[in-house]
This record gives sequence, structure tokens and C-alpha cells, in this order.
Amino acid sequence: MPRFIVTGNYTSSAMKAMLDSPSNREAAARALVEAAGGKLESFYLTTGENDFSIKVTIDDVSNLLAALLATGASGAVSNLKTVRAFTADEFKEMQEKAGKFASAYKAPGS
Repeated sequence: MPRFIVTGNYTSSAMKAMLDSPSNREAAARALVEAAGGKLESFYLTTGENDFSIKVTIDDVSNLLAALLATGASGAVSNLKTVRAFTADEFKEMQEKAGKFASAYKAPGS
């Protein structure tokens, strides 16, 4: 099943709401991902450029993106970024395929 890493930031209004009424943001993320048909593999609050990072497995990426669109529209998060993630074994398979495809490619000027 395809894996995706999603990062983002909480807005100032969301942070104020969390101060006023603390809540389990992992549970909220899990509910959203499961509603989209996926599984939340991990949830981390992070330092640096992003406030959170989640790892999701889901077959239909359009469902994940729709769920993230709904989250962004809520005004609680911003700067959402989604990237596809691959295991080391999946990458090894890609390398093997690339070796087979390499002879079909001709670089400019060759």
C-alpha cells in the first residue's frame, strides 16, 4: 500500500484553541485519515520548519488529498506538504528496473 509523509503547521488560531482547550491532535489526525480510507502509521509533533509530521498508508491518494483539503479549509493548519515515501526494498526494485531501462535512453548529444 502506498505511503505518504504529510507535514504542516498549526495556525495561530489553532494554537490559541489548543491553549484554551487542549486536545489529542493524533486522535484527530487518525479519525481524518481513517475517514479517507487510510491508516495513520505515525504522528509526531516536530521542531523546526514544521509543527507536525504524519505517515499515512492509503490506496487512493485522491482521498488523502481531499481530506487534507478539508483540513486546510478549516483554518487550523497551513503549509501542508505531501510526499510519497518508499521503503529501501521498493527503492532497490526501482534501481533494478532502471538498470533494464538505461539502454533505452539516449542523452542529449549522444
